[in-house]
Amino acid sequence: MAKKRANGEGNIRKRKDGRWEGRYTAGRDSETGKPIYKNVLGRTQAEVKSKLSVAIAESQQLDVSRSGEYTVAEWLRVWFELYAKPNIRPSTAGYYRRAMEEYTTPRIGSIKLNKLTSREIQKLYKDLLENGRLRKKQRKKHPGLSGSTVRGVHIMLHSALDRAVKERLLIRNPADSCVVPKIQHQEMKTLQPEDLKAYLDAAERRNALAMFYLELVSGIRKGELVALQWADLDAEQRTISVSKQATKDADNNLIVTRPKTENSIRQISIPQEAVELLIQEHAKHPNNPWLFPSSRTGGMYHPDSVATLHQRILKDAGLEHLRFHDLRHTFATLALQNGVDIKTVSAMLGHYDAGFTLRTYTHTTRQKQDEAAQTMGNLMAQVR
Repeated sequence: MAKKRANGEGNIRKRKDGRWEGRYTAGRDSETGKPIYKNVLGRTQAEVKSKLSVAIAESQQLDVSRSGEYTVAEWLRVWFELYAKPNIRPSTAGYYRRAMEEYTTPRIGSIKLNKLTSREIQKLYKDLLENGRLRKKQRKKHPGLSGSTVRGVHIMLHSALDRAVKERLLIRNPADSCVVPKIQHQEMKTLQPEDLKAYLDAAERRNALAMFYLELVSGIRKGELVALQWADLDAEQRTISVSKQATKDADNNLIVTRPKTENSIRQISIPQEAVELLIQEHAKHPNNPWLFPSSRTGGMYHPDSVATLHQRILKDAGLEHLRFHDLRHTFATLALQNGVDIKTVSAMLGHYDAGFTLRTYTHTTRQKQDEAAQTMGNLMAQVR
């Protein structure tokens, strides 16, 4: 006979197979109104009593009628369209979509959302690190994704599961206890001062001197560079106004948006030679609003095409491989080495604070500290 428990603790009974069973009402079906019954099993009555108490407490935190409604793939789609996409930048939405569709859904998408465990998520991360790349050419050299990419998958998945907890579809976020891969920072590379002339000469031979000269004296981001228009140049004040950037939306289409942070909206002072080069560049296409229009389409230069052109310039100049982003590092490093203060460099780069700039370019500021130490050493030597 079932043993009744007071205060809604459920019913406990001993089954024919010798085990103890606790039954409780977990909620009601939202459509029929009928009770939803659940049970727990154990070897002893005390064990079942303990399990039953936990199960009842958890059921009060869950919307039981909906908790088993979604698979992981179904919930990710709902979360993305309803909560994520309307509230994040288009480029971030595109990143989340790829993380969902290319990396997460094919591996754990069929699992019921309320059955997803931390171990299954950890296995997902392990598989992505070891075998996550999709392009065949890349897979041959590096079959696994980078730690930073897998960390991005974690951020997306953790956010989606957090929303599921808030909607009472889950008791807790199973991604909370996962070990997230560490980011392996790439070694920073820069153009050396002695290589600048060869690089700029090669850029001039490809009719791109103005673009790459501006990059080296301003350090602006690739998406900001291609989004510049003639109206953004103030020739008299020798400044360029950075107020937009080229990026990709959730469907991988190229669009122009505001920069990613308010600090990224800025005016940058540039040398007179840069102003003159930009005026000469505009004279080649006076009726085109873009500062660096595509020679093929006449529209905005595609950021990927700029990166490709940069690689060709390096090859023409006989220089080693550098990412386009390393030109930004080159500007910052040379500016700091030549006495420009950290706050000014930070503002020109559009960083959110000078502390980030200081941490990023520690190697450069360390050199200046060494020089300062030598100066003070020389001074004290004269005193003694």
